[in-house]
Amino acid sequence: MSLPKPQGLEILHDDGLSLVLNKQGGLLTQGPPDVDSVEYRLKHWFRQQNPGAKKIYCGVPHRLDRPVSGAMVFCRNPEGTRHISGQFQHRSVEKVYWAVVKGEVNPVSGTWTDFMRKLPDQAKSETCNEQHPDAQLARLKYQVLTQNQDLSWLKIRLETGRTHQIRVQASSRGWPILGDHLYDSTVPFGPELADLRTRWIALHARSLTFDHPTLNKRLTIEAPLYEAWRPLADQIDAGCPEVQHALQEAILPPSTTL
Repeated sequence: MSLPKPQGLEILHDDGLSLVLNKQGGLLTQGPPDVDSVEYRLKHWFRQQNPGAKKIYCGVPHRLDRPVSGAMVFCRNPEGTRHISGQFQHRSVEKVYWAVVKGEVNPVSGTWTDFMRKLPDQAKSETCNEQHPDAQLARLKYQVLTQNQDLSWLKIRLETGRTHQIRVQASSRGWPILGDHLYDSTVPFGPELADLRTRWIALHARSLTFDHPTLNKRLTIEAPLYEAWRPLADQIDAGCPEVQHALQEAILPPSTTL
C-alpha cells in the first residue's frame, strides 16, 4: 500500500534522513502550533508514516521567506539537522536562486556588496552604512539569463545569508523583484490572492548543494519552477537555453490547486 503524500508539498529527494522539497510561495517555513506551514505539513505526514510514534521530529536547518518558492532541506533527526545547519552557518551550502526584477539590469553579470541591517521589531531589512552598529556584510553574485527593457531574469549565487538579502539588494539598486510590495514592487506576480501574506514574489530557490550527513557525498537538488513563472518568459521573450529547459521540462501544476 502506498503511503500518503504530504499536502501540497513536492518532494524532490528523500533518503530517510534528509528530505528536500519544493516549497510553494506564500507558505510559511515554520509557524506557531496549528498554523499552516511547511513544518506543520511535514510533521503531519511523518505522523501518518509512523502512527505509533510518541514524538514526531522535523528538523529545519534553514528557512525561505514566506513569499519565496523553491528548494528546502529538512531532517528526520537532530544529528542530521545539526550537521546541515552547520554547513549553512559556515557557508558551505551552495544556494542558487532565480529572480525576475523590474528593469534592465546592467552590467549583465557581477557582484553586489552592501551592508545591511534588520529593522528593529519589523519583518524588514535595509541597506546601511558600514559603520552602523547593526551592519552585516551582504554579498551575492548574479548573472542575467535573459532580459528586455522592462524585465530581467537573474541567476543569483548567495555568498552570505542575510534577512531578505536578495530582495533588499535588488530593490536598493532600483530593480525590485516582481510582486515584492514590501520592497517597492508595483508589478504583481503569481496567483491572485486576497490575503497579502500568502502572495508570491518572483524569487525561486533553484538549487541547493550540501554534504549529506551520513552518505559521505555531496548532493545537488534542483527545484522545478511553478507554473506562475511561465508568463514571465513570454513577457521577456526568453531565448536562454537554461530558462527554456526549465519551462519545457520542469513546470509544476499551478499552486492554486494545492
